[in-house]
Parts: sequence; C-alpha cells; structure tokens
Amino acid sequence: MLAEIITIGDEILIGQIVDTNSAWIAQELNGIGIKVHQITSVSDNESHILSALHEANIRAQLILITGGLGPTKDDITKRALCKYFDTQLIFHEPSFKNIERLFEMRGRKANLNNHSQAELPTNCIPLNNANGTAPGMWFESEGKVFVSMPGVPYEMKAIMLEEVIPRLKRHFTTPFILHKTILTQGVGETLLEELIADEENALPPGFKIAYLPQSGMVRLRISASGDEQIIRKQMTEEYEKVCLKIKEFIFGFDDDTLESVVGNLLRQKNLKLSTAESCTGGYVSHLITSVPGSSEYYMGSTITYSYESKTKILEVPANLINEFGAVSEEVVRIMADNVKKKLNTQCSIATSGIAGPGGGTKDKPVGTVWIAVSTPNGTVTKKLLLGNNRLRIIHVAAITALNILRKEIIGLN
Repeated sequence: MLAEIITIGDEILIGQIVDTNSAWIAQELNGIGIKVHQITSVSDNESHILSALHEANIRAQLILITGGLGPTKDDITKRALCKYFDTQLIFHEPSFKNIERLFEMRGRKANLNNHSQAELPTNCIPLNNANGTAPGMWFESEGKVFVSMPGVPYEMKAIMLEEVIPRLKRHFTTPFILHKTILTQGVGETLLEELIADEENALPPGFKIAYLPQSGMVRLRISASGDEQIIRKQMTEEYEKVCLKIKEFIFGFDDDTLESVVGNLLRQKNLKLSTAESCTGGYVSHLITSVPGSSEYYMGSTITYSYESKTKILEVPANLINEFGAVSEEVVRIMADNVKKKLNTQCSIATSGIAGPGGGTKDKPVGTVWIAVSTPNGTVTKKLLLGNNRLRIIHVAAITALNILRKEIIGLN
C-alpha cells in the first residue's frame, strides 16, 4: 500500500522552516506497513493545492496533508478541500468546545477567527486536536483516504498517534514490516559495505540493507517484510551475523544515541564526568546534558577557548602552549587531567582544535582536532583531521570524543 504526503505552506518553499513533519510521518507509517511513495510541498495557493491532491490521488491510496489550517487569511487548506470534495463548511460544535477549553486553560477567550476553525467540511470525520485549535479531518473517497492535519509539529503528532494511526490500522490491511538499525561510529559506509558484503549478498528474500551516513557516524538499517513469525526469526539470525562482522564499530541500536549510551555506562559504573572544551565550545556538554538524569553523573565543564583561559582556569603551563601550540596532544592531555581534578570526577573529556574557516597552518590545517579522554585507567588521546566545514568539525569531534569515552569505560575492570 502506498501513501503520499503533501505539505502546504510558503514558509517551507522559501526555506523559512524545515519540513520535519514528513520524515516523522513516514517513519510512523512505515511502522504499520504503509510505504510513502512521494512527498510533495506546495504553496498557499488553491490551484496548486488542488493540483497536488489530484495527482496524489492517482499515485496513492492514502494522502496525508499538513499545514494551512490556522485562523488567518493565508490558511486556505479547508477551502481547497471543500472545492476538491465538492462540499461546504459547517460549524462543528464539539470542535469549538475543544477550542474554548484550550483558551480557558490559557486565561483567554476564543474570538471570531477561532470560531471559524470549528467550521469543517460536511463530508469529513473530525479528528480531535488535543494540543491546538485546528481539528484534523478524515475523508474517504472511492476507496482512498485523505487526512488533513495542522502543520504545527506537536499538534500533528498528537493527531497522528491518537487518531490517525488507530483508524488506519482498522481501515487497511497492511503487510508486516520489520526494521533493525545498527549504529556505528568511526567507520565509513564503503568500509562497512566491504566488511558485510558476504552477509548482504546472502540475505533471504524480502530483506535489504540500507547505509545511512550522518556526520561522524553511519546507521545500518536491515529491513524485511513478509510473514511476521518467519521475518522475526530470520531478522534475529541476519542481524547477529552482521553485528559479528562490525562489532568494533557498533555503539548502539535503533533509537540509541552516543550520549545516552555513555550516560548509562557512567551510571552503571558509578562514575562522574567533567569536560574541558575549546573548539567544540560546549557542544560536548550540550549532548551530555540533553539526556534526562545526566546530573547524576555529569559535574560540569570549562569552556577554555582562549590561550589565557587555558592557563588561568585549567592551569595549562604557558610554556607548553608556546612550545606545542594550543591544538596539541600535550595541551589536551593537561586539560583533561586538570578538569578532572578541579571538578573531582573520575572521567573527563578535553577538546582543542581549529574549526575554521581561518586559523589553519601547513602543519595544522583547518579541521585539526586533538581529543583527550581520561578515566581511572589513565588518559588516551586522538588526533582527527576533519576537513573544513566548521559545524561538521564541531559535531564529529564531539561524538568521536564520546565514543572514545564509551570504549574506555567498557574497558574498565
């Protein structure tokens, strides 16, 4: 079964916002056996919307629409849907009650524009929006299903999870699809493909592997569809074969993140962590503290960006910086050791590098980064050469540092 997603809004087409809705919707649909065939973005223009609906109806059995349901004049999705389905708007009292409830919770009263949001096409099934004032709409026409939802992500997601997904499961019979994602760091997609070539070539019918590279890591997704009982058994077997070949690069699975994996290890080992950052400017700290409960194991950070702050705050000897430079193994080693002492932790991470676009030399070009990781077993260092994209340098340096710490903690007795 095929689905199509239509996103409506000039703000998407001019690059003012990024369409994250489609990726999320596609993931949810795939989980229940519905494949997204196409994603289309259109402007706030009635003829453009109508054309997209006509074309999607030819290609797909399920059409999901987001955007254009607000209370202002540029929100024209409902009018376009009325024209497409040859119907008209009618006031829906339960939807207006929900709108009034939301405004009362905020100490306000609904106005005439909000009243118009409770006007819905006569032939739609209203979908409750618990997080906002724009109801979703479910249409059925000639065996096809059309669903219209707000473009605000947290409103759309609530409607999808609470209303749309349950209805789709009842309305359609879909195949069983299973995914297993292996998360790797420190290896490129081409080498991964070489390492598991035999396993990939011998996959059972209905199985396939996708290589999904991101900055500093590669997601390896094994997918299969068919009989659920058979697929689950085969997936376990194939997944284990692949993991065996690339185990040295694996840091997690499915929805894991390096920061959450490292956090769990620190918690299990009852270890405390501190960081001393230069070129990453606090990004390592940001990743660590994005994990709920990180205060149990993370004690804090120093962002010593200048030479002076390195000497004054972390007590890196000035003569060491003069001799080897701030971006050096010798300096990051002292940074890691000293922040650990100052914040009384058993583990620490230190970074220093040249993120660019300026500051590089022949010996130390832009993208040169030194990382030091200290644990009860001692301090290890690593040099990276990460090209000339500033944001990529910062991101890859941070996740590489976390992965080094992960491996060091696993190696502790």
